[in-house]
Amino acid sequence: MEIPVLLSTSRPRRRLLLGATAVLGLLLSFVVFTSLTSTSPARAAGGTFRNPVGTGPDPFMTYFNGNYYLAMTEGDSIKIRRSPSAAGLLRATPIEVWRDSNTSRNKDVWAPEFHQVGDRWYLYYTADDGVDENHRLYVLESDANDPAGSYHFKAKLTPPNRDVFAIDPSLMKHNGKLYLSWSGTNQYQHNGINLAPLSNPWTVSGNAVAINAGGDCAEVREGPAFLYRNGRTWMTYSVCDTGKPDYKLWMTSIAATADPLATANWQQHDGAVFSRSDARGVFSPGHHSFFTSPDGTQDWIVYLAKTTSVNTYSDRTSRIQRISWNSDGSPNLGEPLAIGASQELPAGDPGPSTGWINDDGRSSGVGSLAYSGTWSTGTTCAAQCFWGDDHWSGAAGATATFTFTGTQLALLSVRDVGNGIAAISIDGQAEKRVDFYPSNRIRVGEWMNYLSPKLSSGTHTVKVRVTGDKNAASDGTTISIDRAEVWTN
Repeated sequence: MEIPVLLSTSRPRRRLLLGATAVLGLLLSFVVFTSLTSTSPARAAGGTFRNPVGTGPDPFMTYFNGNYYLAMTEGDSIKIRRSPSAAGLLRATPIEVWRDSNTSRNKDVWAPEFHQVGDRWYLYYTADDGVDENHRLYVLESDANDPAGSYHFKAKLTPPNRDVFAIDPSLMKHNGKLYLSWSGTNQYQHNGINLAPLSNPWTVSGNAVAINAGGDCAEVREGPAFLYRNGRTWMTYSVCDTGKPDYKLWMTSIAATADPLATANWQQHDGAVFSRSDARGVFSPGHHSFFTSPDGTQDWIVYLAKTTSVNTYSDRTSRIQRISWNSDGSPNLGEPLAIGASQELPAGDPGPSTGWINDDGRSSGVGSLAYSGTWSTGTTCAAQCFWGDDHWSGAAGATATFTFTGTQLALLSVRDVGNGIAAISIDGQAEKRVDFYPSNRIRVGEWMNYLSPKLSSGTHTVKVRVTGDKNAASDGTTISIDRAEVWTN
């Protein structure tokens, strides 16, 4: 769920002397992090990818007809990213599939999901008129059998007994029938889980029923998602406020032949099934969906998470990882991986299409990094950085020059309250100024600060220059270098 209010919280500068306890904690985090990433450049080049796959929250993702499709909360419209490889989603050009002119529903457009029913796709989302309490549910219909559109408006989704605050719609396909699931006002929470029957993908055909979903905090149950296996329908959902570091997933389930509108048929599973991992630098893992690998043999989760423990609704990224199944037939979502950890691509993914260049010059392919001027290096960013280290400099004129063979390059690094403005040039052309400062003064790990335009295939040089300039709100002029992601197609 996207929240329209941003919190501004000052954070200490990260380049500080650390006490012995803090140093030990960072070293332990670094050990855990390096155990989760490839320790061999050769292996990292062979069919792997690294999170994030998107820089927005509330992801929904599917694989269809040779491509992955990813949607996230954009705020004012609905956009979908498309790529034949999961490794290409981060740099995929967004396709705007919907922008509404109706002022009653064209603000705070959140949590889009697209589901195939027959030979059409139905895109569910929530929106309002600029007032949060006026959020309601809507659905679009595709004009052809293509999740990337085009789409036309189909309907507002309102059960007869409950025209109240409603967000996070999802489609449940259970026992041959369709049901609308969402988070909204009920007797259990303001943001509580609800179900209603559908006679078709755009028509609510009965009253809303509230599900008394469990959780270890009182305020929120949202973002329902579904898995179907082993004779049951498994509903996982987010618990707690999404700004909190303890935002997490819980689960309830029902027999595949049971009536989901009879609330007693739902079996609550106690305890979180996916939650924060401090050692891996992952906080607030939540609002999610599931998809299968291109060859249909693996199940994967796509979810939002943060790299800061601060209570904030900003700087949430979308990430994916493989899930498994327990011996009792229930899904095992595992533990969220550190951002930047190398993972094998989903089975059947045509990659690899990417490589990387670390801040110390190590590369998984044809790439190098050279510095001029004064740069510092260290491991204070621990699990929040690729390979657990980064370089930084606030000295005007210092440069970091990446040379690579490929078609596009992204620069990922820590955003800090002491970060300034970099000047970035490609192949000696005009510089582009890029601000590395986080506008809400929240320090976050490994953010995509820059994505080059698509270039002709070949060898290119990208130079990052410390300008010595800064945003007026920033505490310094530091530019951080963590890793470059290189695309070869």
